[in-house]
Amino acid sequence: MNLKEIKELIDLMNENELAEIEIEKENGKIRLKKNISEEKIQVSKSEGIEKAVTKLEGKEQSNNDEELVAAKEKTAEVVSPMVGVFYRTPAPDAEPFIEEGDEVEEGQILCIIEAMKVMNEIKSEITGKLVKVLVDNATPVEYNQPLFLIEQ
Repeated sequence: MNLKEIKELIDLMNENELAEIEIEKENGKIRLKKNISEEKIQVSKSEGIEKAVTKLEGKEQSNNDEELVAAKEKTAEVVSPMVGVFYRTPAPDAEPFIEEGDEVEEGQILCIIEAMKVMNEIKSEITGKLVKVLVDNATPVEYNQPLFLIEQ
């Protein structure tokens, strides 16, 4: 790869907010990885929970820490196990695997994450009720990024 191609990959990473990208060509392989602080990941998780709690309670966002802590204890995050593209449906013209408000069973397929042209089914590890879908369909996701909130 030449310098121009590497710069294009870096621009692609920045435009799509990717933390890591790996490209393999006949003449070699390159892997680019950003150093993301743990603090940034924790902030995004907390924001996702707070948004879901606001929707769940049906009122303006509350500054009451006790309510937020109680809601966090009742909900579990389903996070992405890999970097890829998030899909809520098994095919472009199909219905989503699950909708907000649906009951979720352990082992139920929640979504697909496409990584390196492989479609990976993401299954629930808990039983509960889907409170919030935190990611839009067909958007890139990062490793450990919250995808769903499930009330246990």
